Amino acid sequence: MVTPFNKDMTVNYEQVKKLARHLVQTGSDGLVVAGTTGESPTLSKEEKVELFRVVVEEVGGDATVIAGTGGNNTSASVELTQVAEKVGVDGIMLVGPYYNKPSQEGLYQHFKTIAKNTNLPVMLYNVPGRTSVNILPQTVVRLSEIENIVAIKEASGNIDQVSELRRLLPDHFAIYSGDDSMTLPIMSLGGKGVVSVASHIIGSRLQEMVNAFTSGNVTMATKIHCSLFPVFKALFITSNPVPVKAALNMLGWQVGVPRLPLVEATQAEKDVIKKALTDAKLL
Repeated sequence: MVTPFNKDMTVNYEQVKKLARHLVQTGSDGLVVAGTTGESPTLSKEEKVELFRVVVEEVGGDATVIAGTGGNNTSASVELTQVAEKVGVDGIMLVGPYYNKPSQEGLYQHFKTIAKNTNLPVMLYNVPGRTSVNILPQTVVRLSEIENIVAIKEASGNIDQVSELRRLLPDHFAIYSGDDSMTLPIMSLGGKGVVSVASHIIGSRLQEMVNAFTSGNVTMATKIHCSLFPVFKALFITSNPVPVKAALNMLGWQVGVPRLPLVEATQAEKDVIKKALTDAKLL
């Protein structure tokens, strides 16, 4: 879920409520709040906690609310996780620690420490393109032995790694795609679904694709995937969430522009996004 900002770059909590409700009404079973798409690196702890509170208040009970409480400071993540638990979220998502470049043992100890300090279920988030460190399948297997680490959002872009994860992990451990265009390929390898960016604008169609696949209609799922593929690619022509914020603004949502160091989409990028939305009959 993106974090809407006012013109003065403060969080627009009224739009947060409306967007959360919109996402739930258009096919999202759960919402990840203050993740990468929510610009977590530029949100203060206080803003994150208020986002968790507002979203739980708005859609708690209607959708699973997952708080992005990961970071590259283990003790700070523990603290934020414990506050999020008190607020009433249903689970947490923990991104691989960025910039520090920990070893696989360091990754294991980081995630283990946070998980051991909460009763909430934990989704790991592997996105080496942003963090510079890949959480290897063997490390995920070790972490899966911790009772409340139950899922991974896999955004390595490496389909062989997904195969290895599914081969090694217990059946109950859920694998989610972390990239919209990889959802169908990952589901074909036993993935459960997607932690989506495109859901902001094509959530119902994404749900249709996932449901088609899980019901055995692979041909229909593939057809939907191919029809949505240009939208998926347009939403990643530059750093997320720059394109999806531009798309939402075009569709009448007042989500504002990203906070620095991200900047809003260029005119050339907006033209690509607009064409994809128009071709998909969204505009």
